[in-house]
Amino acid sequence: MKPLYRVQDFAELAGVTVRALHHYDRLGLLKPRRTDAGYRLYGDRDLERLEQIVALKFLGLPLKQIKALLDRDALDLPDALRVQRRQLELKRCLLDRAIRAIQDAEMTLQPGQRPEAAVLKKIIEVIEMQDNQDWMAKYSSDAAKEKMAARRQEWTPELQERVSREWKDLFRDVEAALGQDPAGPVAQALAVRWKKLVEEFTLGDPDLTKSVGNAWADKPNWPAKAQEQAQPFSDTRVWEFMGRAMKCGDGKP
Repeated sequence: MKPLYRVQDFAELAGVTVRALHHYDRLGLLKPRRTDAGYRLYGDRDLERLEQIVALKFLGLPLKQIKALLDRDALDLPDALRVQRRQLELKRCLLDRAIRAIQDAEMTLQPGQRPEAAVLKKIIEVIEMQDNQDWMAKYSSDAAKEKMAARRQEWTPELQERVSREWKDLFRDVEAALGQDPAGPVAQALAVRWKKLVEEFTLGDPDLTKSVGNAWADKPNWPAKAQEQAQPFSDTRVWEFMGRAMKCGDGKP
């Protein structure tokens, strides 16, 4: 029989505080079994779940979201570790980019000189990319999270700036074409551009495509900053027109 641990022994084994274990218990995040006298008893499966809690907490997820995620998508430890590793690799990649951007800014500045706006903009963009990947995770399956982490390692601030500019140009062109026939050549050309831009990130992968679709379907519940960033793309007439155009032609996803 595998050993069971009282709360103090389990805390020492896991390297956490008793207070933290009590807190996780109150939240229903880590529920140990109880003795007849009411003492908490922890086993190996509790240690596995605690490892996932600690890793997800380090990645920036709130405890309420961690509970919902673990209760819904219980993973075997090898799968959980693989997902965590990919997420941490992405976080490290983004941190490295932020450090390089700050180093570049330091190298361009002379004592007493104020930085150019473009230099500070680059730093802000890199840091905001990390914020975005944290809250977007809830819209992805475990398979999609791994693919998302890999894709975002390739998604540089320069690429983000170019794609954002192309989306703004496309939205402007669609707004100018709202009176066109959705099945006509103008609308179909716009549908091709639309699909190409979507696949710029998803690469046509169905898991990534579904994650992006899930996120946009829940747009009213996005964080305030994300909603502000999406404001240029909020014209419902554009979305409705492109939906009709996609159904009419080869641009259908």
